[in-house]
Amino acid sequence: MTEIPHDIGGEDARTALTALRGEVAKAVVGQDSVVTGLVIALLCRGHVLLEGVPGVAKTLLIRTLAQALKLDFKRVQFTPDLMPGDVTGSLVYDNRTSEFEFREGPVFTNLLLADEINRTPPKTQASLLESMEERQVSVEGEPRPLPDPFVVCATQNPVEYEGTYPLPEAQLDRFLVKLNVPVPSRDDEIAVLQRHASGFDPRDLGAAGVTPVAGPADLAAGRDAVRRVHVDPKVSGYIVDLCRATRQSPSLQLGVSPRGATALLATSRAWAWLSGRDYVRPDDVKALARPTLRHRVQLRPEAELEGATTDGVLEGILTTVPAPR
Repeated sequence: MTEIPHDIGGEDARTALTALRGEVAKAVVGQDSVVTGLVIALLCRGHVLLEGVPGVAKTLLIRTLAQALKLDFKRVQFTPDLMPGDVTGSLVYDNRTSEFEFREGPVFTNLLLADEINRTPPKTQASLLESMEERQVSVEGEPRPLPDPFVVCATQNPVEYEGTYPLPEAQLDRFLVKLNVPVPSRDDEIAVLQRHASGFDPRDLGAAGVTPVAGPADLAAGRDAVRRVHVDPKVSGYIVDLCRATRQSPSLQLGVSPRGATALLATSRAWAWLSGRDYVRPDDVKALARPTLRHRVQLRPEAELEGATTDGVLEGILTTVPAPR
């Protein structure tokens, strides 16, 4: 693979966005890799699905990131009785003017936290489809653009499925990455307890010392720089080979679509730029393959009964598909 050196710029933006991990760590301990995944999604204008057991600070993580990026943030608790208009907004009759006026829903923000998205019926889940894909909301045929940047961060609980409505594959495919939020290590958990013992209040991020270290201008500069990251044709071929291998895997009944391949290309470029390089290496592709592809494949029932996991199958494919040198 030929390395083509050129100055893609954005050094100040890279420094600011890299500092986000340290700033978020003032409130959330031990989730540096998740923060990196969120920054990559923001650079790619993609949406994020966060999966983790209750109590691992998923909501606090998004709130802290929004404050450190100086972005508007809104949270919606998805419940069985939530209606589409509660998310997107609706027309309301004004007695003073005898006309209908549009009242914006919480989707009109920069960073929308869709908390426990799988607890609301499909019609409300689907209300986000246009927002996620077109970055607009259409009411009575009139499109209303959403702010820029606009990113949906949805959470779901991996251990409790009773009374939930699993997201269909078509909507899962709209998320750029699926990030697993792990339980912190023993040392990190001790640090969490010590912070709470010293009076840490997760509702007051200012008291925790969280201040903006980057902003929308840094994100815009970063996006421009990421678009100039060079991708060798051999690396593009490697991405296609990985995705095609998922379609041929005997353990999977649903493989990665071409949209998944373009998503892996985008996340690999963003990671390469954050790492200070102006070209994508096969190792970048390997590093982002699992978070970018794990929600785009579906295990066969027999493979699931045998204990197979999507990450395990993807790891096997990464091992067997030869990477370019």
